[in-house]
Amino acid sequence: MRFEECVDAFIRYLRANRGLSENTLKAYRGDVEACLALFVRRGVTDLNEITLDDLRSWMASESHHHARSSMARKTVAVRGFFSWCYGHGLVRTNQAATLMTPSIPDTLPAVLTEVQARQLMDKADSEAVNHGDGVGDNDGDNAGDMDDGGDGALRGTHAEHLRNAAMLELLYATGIRVAELVSLDMNDVDFANRTVRVTGKGNKQRVVPFGVPAMRALRAWVDDGRPDIAADDSADALFLGARGRRLNQRVAREVVHRMARDAGVPDISPHALRHSAATHMLDGGADLREVQELLGHASLKTTQRYTHVSIEQLKSRYSQAFPRA
Repeated sequence: MRFEECVDAFIRYLRANRGLSENTLKAYRGDVEACLALFVRRGVTDLNEITLDDLRSWMASESHHHARSSMARKTVAVRGFFSWCYGHGLVRTNQAATLMTPSIPDTLPAVLTEVQARQLMDKADSEAVNHGDGVGDNDGDNAGDMDDGGDGALRGTHAEHLRNAAMLELLYATGIRVAELVSLDMNDVDFANRTVRVTGKGNKQRVVPFGVPAMRALRAWVDDGRPDIAADDSADALFLGARGRRLNQRVAREVVHRMARDAGVPDISPHALRHSAATHMLDGGADLREVQELLGHASLKTTQRYTHVSIEQLKSRYSQAFPRA
């Protein structure tokens, strides 16, 4: 079987049996293909010719160009590929079985304090209220240069401010990922119960509650902002760009960075806003497993690392909750 056919079969297996997202499958394919391409350039035509030392040399060459987190993913992908090949009789031994994953420093993104988060939300909400005249700060001449979902003429308009406020409030209220935010459809929002249905990694769905401020901002966007820019190809997308198409992640990130700057708080990404939300929920007394469910983490360990929960806090909660602590 040719290398390309092996990779295709491996990806089909992952799609059918692992429930991975298309983005993850695309990344895994690219990782494995890039690894095999190196050996093809060296004249290798048989997977059995590749040794553990060869794979280690590949890792060494790649580590000069990629972060440790990227190398960890690449290693997992390649190791999984050779394990699959061995399980399907395509190689005599699993050469990658002992290929070590690079350690990733346990670094966490910066978080806002509760006061700073309130300042950011207040800034977004005040802009939505104070720009109700529809007069923007952009004449829209460059709208044709924007990508699908770009901001173009929308920047500075009343619709933009309503949308941005709704985005910021929902990100902070729910702690959802930016990819989950832009993939939301209109029918994912339940205003009556103040919940949103989120499709996370691996196409797993969860229902996340949100508060009154987020509900008000969302309602204002849906009722007064979205209709102004909705187009034939808007479909059911909740958040739209200037041309009426589904908002893309790049613009959503730019909005968060710009709003943080305008509000005078530390520069943060949507991921850091998610992290801030989780930290504030825990500081407010939320249970760790409840936060795990809200964030959509498969492992409690991920939630524990992802949030600023000190070992002292965990010890204190253990002492209070466990009868034989």
